[in-house]
Amino acid sequence: MTEKFVKKLFGEKDIEAILRRLNRLTQDETKLTAAQILEVVHGLVQNMRVVTEGERIYQARQSLGVEYPSF
Repeated sequence: MTEKFVKKLFGEKDIEAILRRLNRLTQDETKLTAAQILEVVHGLVQNMRVVTEGERIYQARQSLGVEYPSF
């Protein structure tokens, strides 16, 4: 019943066009969300790399007997 009413109100071709547009917008939103997630993950990996490299430098200096002043 509702389907017939909507088809009469908008026309069948209009509904198909609306559904295609909605599908395209949903796909675009999915791609944008994935890109944002990748950006966050990349930032986290970069931060972990900085922490890891800093830890390696600290351990190397410590094994050489270099002392650090306490703050």
